[in-house]
Amino acid sequence: MINHRRRRAPLRAFTAIVATAALMGGLVACSGGGGSPTPAESIGPDGTDDGSTLTLWTRAPLEKQANLLVDAYNAGHENQVELTVVPNDDYVAKVGAAAGSGGLPDLFAADIVYVPNWVEQGLFQDISAQIDALPFKDAINKGHLTAGTADGKEHVLPFVLDLSMLFWNKELFEEAGLDPDTAPSDLAEFAADAKAIQALNKDGVYGTATGLNCGGCLVFTWFPSVWAAGDQVMNPEGTESLLNSDTAKEMYSTWRDLWESGAVLPSSQDEAGPTWTAGFTEGNVGLMFYPATLLSSTPFDVGVAGIPGPDGGASTFVGGDGIGVSKDSKKAAQAWNFLSWMMSEDAQVGVLAKDNDVVSRSDLATNEYSEKDPRLVTINEVAGNGDTPVALNFQQAFNAPGSPWLTLVRNAVLEGTDTVDDDNQGITEILQQ
Repeated sequence: MINHRRRRAPLRAFTAIVATAALMGGLVACSGGGGSPTPAESIGPDGTDDGSTLTLWTRAPLEKQANLLVDAYNAGHENQVELTVVPNDDYVAKVGAAAGSGGLPDLFAADIVYVPNWVEQGLFQDISAQIDALPFKDAINKGHLTAGTADGKEHVLPFVLDLSMLFWNKELFEEAGLDPDTAPSDLAEFAADAKAIQALNKDGVYGTATGLNCGGCLVFTWFPSVWAAGDQVMNPEGTESLLNSDTAKEMYSTWRDLWESGAVLPSSQDEAGPTWTAGFTEGNVGLMFYPATLLSSTPFDVGVAGIPGPDGGASTFVGGDGIGVSKDSKKAAQAWNFLSWMMSEDAQVGVLAKDNDVVSRSDLATNEYSEKDPRLVTINEVAGNGDTPVALNFQQAFNAPGSPWLTLVRNAVLEGTDTVDDDNQGITEILQQ
């Protein structure tokens, strides 16, 4: 069962970026700045295309998609967008410094789990009137819209969606005597397939891989197994961890068995995030929970499915970035021209789908490109029904180095200790701070 829950609360971060308390405090202090932006109601449905120059910031993991969108927009409009790509680890600090000095760009993207905090701190302008007027609003990814909504006002649209999906190397599946066109239906089959790949005894090839020292990687790829079973990872308020459920314990047990059997890429033990997908991309891992945005750059034939739970089902973590007009922009009408075009079929299908990327509109999930590649239909369909967890202290509880979530996983998988209940309580204590 795919989880449909949505919550509204502030949160910290999904990625492994660590924002200091001083930075976050500075963002709150500066939330009211930025002069007198154009009132949302005065912007026409298509914005203004008058030859203005717009500035846009994004973080490095989305550089490919951002360049494609900006180049396509610039080629067909009088307005011109100047794109700045910022290293992932520098992005929060750069946004914080710019917000404090009134120097944010006209448009900026943000990891979807940062969006609620930055919306509540006033870094994005209210674009409710424009979003509500879009005839296809109901088809826009709900997770991103919800993340950007505060007090009934909408502030962001999806920029690029990134989903966690199950990928498998079809060539290795065939070598192992597995059906290359059939995904494992549950975690037990996932583990069996990984062991079958391992049994090939090919030098440098492993059944599966993950980031066992990367809280963000594990959130992105393991939470969906809990959701696939119809369970939750936290209570609705984001103040209590539920990661000691029977479902969660079965998931840890599966991964413990895989680790002990030698079917997990050994470097997974110390993988903190920067290279967590490299083994699969290089063709040295049989199957893996993997970012959907890497489909177009994976250099061999892969199968794609939702992430299964212990007893079947499928789910996904809806990640990626939202984008909005900054509080400092004096060109809100021109910025909306870019945003409205970005949500159009020309951009969603003609740019993103053409490049094998996920579209942000469910009504465009089946298109001329997806019809040629059923994997895109699978990804797009799962995208409309995934989930994004929300908690005020998400960063500290899950993503930070040495977080209690990492402690739980490493104890359960690498050490095999019987401390899940106690470690889960440690997560709850951080969530309740």
